[in-house]
Amino acid sequence: FLLMSTEEYGLEITNNGPITTGAQATVHASLSMKNDSVTSNLYHFNWIYAPLILIEKSERRFNSVINVTGEFPGTFPVSVWVTHRNCWLCRPVARNVTVLQITEFITGNLTIAQIEDSRFITHGSSSSTGAVTRISFCLHDPSNYFKSASFVYNWDFGDGVYQITKEPFVYYNCSTMGNRTVHLKVIAEWEQIGSIIHERETVQKTGDFTTALELLDAVKSINVVGSRETHVMENLSLSLHINGTPPLALCWLIKSECIPLEGEKCHLVVINGSCYNLSHIFSDAGRYCLSVRVENGMTMLQTYHEIKVWPTGIHPAFFVLLCITLVSVTLGLVLYTTFRSNTQQKDLVEVADFDFSPLSDKNLPSHSESGCGQICCRSCFLRSSQEAARESHELLHSFYKPVKMYTV
Repeated sequence: FLLMSTEEYGLEITNNGPITTGAQATVHASLSMKNDSVTSNLYHFNWIYAPLILIEKSERRFNSVINVTGEFPGTFPVSVWVTHRNCWLCRPVARNVTVLQITEFITGNLTIAQIEDSRFITHGSSSSTGAVTRISFCLHDPSNYFKSASFVYNWDFGDGVYQITKEPFVYYNCSTMGNRTVHLKVIAEWEQIGSIIHERETVQKTGDFTTALELLDAVKSINVVGSRETHVMENLSLSLHINGTPPLALCWLIKSECIPLEGEKCHLVVINGSCYNLSHIFSDAGRYCLSVRVENGMTMLQTYHEIKVWPTGIHPAFFVLLCITLVSVTLGLVLYTTFRSNTQQKDLVEVADFDFSPLSDKNLPSHSESGCGQICCRSCFLRSSQEAARESHELLHSFYKPVKMYTV
């Protein structure tokens, strides 16, 4: 926070804590002038840091820096006020205070990064299932206090898996989604000369750290379900099915060409499920492309869906279907007519009915005696062609009905 005696000056104060006991912290104070009319350039910085121990102090025209250390853990205020150099007893032109935290433990923090395209990408506490995740410990030692120490790292991944390393990082791969807490115990050892007996003694410090690890399923696929063709001023409905762990940030855009989506120059929505429905009405005919980008904080995936917009009227596919229907009906009628004519066609056969009984011979007139061959056997047909023709003529005038009709 900032305290000032006038509104003409501003004083900012910061420190690089927290630190461990025995290490050094740096406190920095910087004076600024808000009014250009202020011409004085001689200032003095007055510090209050007790019970901390001052290691070093430096002062320039508009800033001052002190290095302090503490032998006991706790939270210690460090304050500063600024006066004109030629008037130390005058009212301060600005003052401010900061709080320095000192602990007996190792200070640092855990970071989580995921390997993507041979690079380590940080997504906060989230990581993707099935991908290699690196969990790293970053030691906070601004004064290089642990320069001669050796470290041992005990990892607990919260799922029954433990690991001990001498490096401040570990690689972890898990295929199960869910939230878990990673625990790390850091042990540092080094030798130093004792302050009392002046002999070398082993010093050990420890630190316990935890971080939340959220394992999400990466966005693996985007399936666009819907027609690829529509008409002008017709509502086109599409359904997007996404394989990934929600919540999902979905960005879609319809243009005349497929383009990669970057930033927020699109229709951006956040969905908590795996399906999203969208609709669009085209005012002009032509070819269009639906570009879709989906990300869930871990991975990002894009896909494209081409759309053909026809002018208002009958769709060309209807003409094709109509032509196919007409050809099919015509072919069916031809086949039906041919089959029916074959089944109903009748053959007429002319059969002569001869009666060779004696009774029929007696009823014949007497002038037919000269043509005995007319009632004799089939050998009569061996006569000359003239006689055969005459006999045939007589047979057509038989006493009985000469012809019978048979249906075959």
